[in-house]
Amino acid sequence: MFPGVFAATTPDKPAVIRPATGEQITYAQLEARSAQLAHLLVDDWGLRPGDTIAVVSDNTLEMVEIYWGALRSGLYIAAINHHLTPDESSYIIGDCGARALFVSSPVADHVDLSADANPNVEHRVVFGGTLGGFEDYRTLLEGQPTEAPADQPRGHDFLYSSGTTGRPKGVRVDPPEGQIDEVPDYYTPIFSFLYAFDADSVYLCPAPLYHAAPLRFCGVVNSVGGTVILMDRFDAEDALRLIEEYRVTHSQWVPTMFVRMLKLPEEVRTRHDLSSLTHAIHAAAPCPPEVKRRMIEWWGPVIHEYYSATEGMGITFINSQEALERPGSVGKDGLKGIAHICDDDGNELPTGEIGTIYWQNDENSFSYHGDEEKTASVRHPDHPTWATFGDVGYLDEDRFLYLTDRKAFTIISGGVNIYPQEIENALVLHPAVDDVAVIGLPDEEMGERVHAVVVAAEGQEPGPALAEEILGALRGTISDFKLPRGLDFVDELPRTPTGKLVKRRIVQQYA
Repeated sequence: MFPGVFAATTPDKPAVIRPATGEQITYAQLEARSAQLAHLLVDDWGLRPGDTIAVVSDNTLEMVEIYWGALRSGLYIAAINHHLTPDESSYIIGDCGARALFVSSPVADHVDLSADANPNVEHRVVFGGTLGGFEDYRTLLEGQPTEAPADQPRGHDFLYSSGTTGRPKGVRVDPPEGQIDEVPDYYTPIFSFLYAFDADSVYLCPAPLYHAAPLRFCGVVNSVGGTVILMDRFDAEDALRLIEEYRVTHSQWVPTMFVRMLKLPEEVRTRHDLSSLTHAIHAAAPCPPEVKRRMIEWWGPVIHEYYSATEGMGITFINSQEALERPGSVGKDGLKGIAHICDDDGNELPTGEIGTIYWQNDENSFSYHGDEEKTASVRHPDHPTWATFGDVGYLDEDRFLYLTDRKAFTIISGGVNIYPQEIENALVLHPAVDDVAVIGLPDEEMGERVHAVVVAAEGQEPGPALAEEILGALRGTISDFKLPRGLDFVDELPRTPTGKLVKRRIVQQYA
């Protein structure tokens, strides 16, 4: 479905609420404003299906309007991380071929605003303030028709990977063919079926909209007539408060958010009524089994996980009961894409053996924009419809998938593969640890040695004694050859706002 349907049936119902500012947008307003933008983009500016617009925005109502305006015009919308440097955002704006650029004034410091920046951009628009050389978003919409355009081919998001192992990669997926009010997107039928999204759903979005999961989940909720509760940024206690205040039914998280909520004082965690929650969905990064178990004990069997990537080649799902029965699994394949575990030569491995995860999907077509070599590098050498996200793992006898780590992060010590994720999972819930990363450092004898980098919890005194206490707690929980040979304390680890650890930055610092 499409939000325009609910503009006719429930025009005054909030489509999105932004609690931090008290703003909201109804379905009637979302329909009218996105239609106005569609007329501007197509009728006035001459953009055509397949063209791209770029948006650099915090979590605002305008971001949602622009998203739907682009999608109902057959356009690609590149939602850009507003924490990037001006140089990094300019790279993406140029790489995606954006013909129009929309910028939220509060995050404009992260965009190169000079007159000669991004010369291929024909139209520059600002909202939430003013910028020199940029036209005002609201002024541009004034006078545009609020009626739906006669032609509304479905567009698609054009998202860039987090760049955890290098330059961000633009993932360009062919959109479904047809009119937006007739042909659904790729995600609404799946997630509505699995997680019971409908018009009664109230969805808490604590993550930034430039990331695939939050943006697409908001799209799903608006497509079925529910209400999005849009947080400006994640705060552990505030998230619990909002669940109670708005009687939230659905939510989407990353494991670092779970960890921070679990570390709240007991009186804070039990203060709020969370009984309205029916589906708490998490993804984006591996969740330590102990973290998941404790969340299920706290919230009940409402915890659901899926594993996928921006490329959208495949997806797995697992519910609370399955997660307790198979700790560490991210679920079964088959609903969208088939998983294959292969060695470095592309040979398929037997059940239980660890290798590169490839996804077979004959219906999904994607490419890394402007990079044929990179697109080819993720394809299986013998099966062109198989592709990998770069993750390593194994399948059990019932086809439940287990992730061991990113291939790029694997430590090879004495010829043995060591997967940092396992060690990080064992460390993250230690009371003295606020955050942790495990990396491999060069070693003359072993090739690489395991090294931990830790952010100490508040009130802890970083130093040799604390390091020994933390490492000592690991002994007996993991094999000796996996134990870190050293541990350093830092003030902060580089993570994306969606919780992904940017390990390449840590490795670069040591290099």
